[in-house]
Amino acid sequence: MKSMAFPAKKVMMPLYAISLALLFFTGFGQLPIYRRYYFNEIPGLDWSANFYATHLLHHVGAMILIFVGTALLTGYIISGRKRFRLTVSGWVRTVLLSALFVTGVFRVLKNMPDITFSPELTFFIDVSHLALAVIFMVAGLAMLIARRPWLRER
Repeated sequence: MKSMAFPAKKVMMPLYAISLALLFFTGFGQLPIYRRYYFNEIPGLDWSANFYATHLLHHVGAMILIFVGTALLTGYIISGRKRFRLTVSGWVRTVLLSALFVTGVFRVLKNMPDITFSPELTFFIDVSHLALAVIFMVAGLAMLIARRPWLRER
């Protein structure tokens, strides 16, 4: 069946793309790779080596992504569920994004002063968040190249 545009696609997809780009850039900025590989010496990107700046922007990107996800999910439940269904690629991306959200919440909790995790759990959360981000990036890029839509018309 031919893919149809979800009604909110024109508004939300640019926000989705911006939030993902911001999350990936600032997420890798949390690793100290930008200063190590002199990426921060590119004119205009000196802020990329500032951990607190990338940390703050990562949270802003997460807030935008949560807003977009909530708006699309609400729209899907209210009006689109009868017209559209999630494709396999849509389910894969939804599961990966949900897992990233859960590990991201645990990463935020880990940074709270009153909450303490064991070193093993902290390591697991950090590695799983990074691994899920890489898997989502590769899967999302493959599905974008293969033109696999999130939704199909029923």
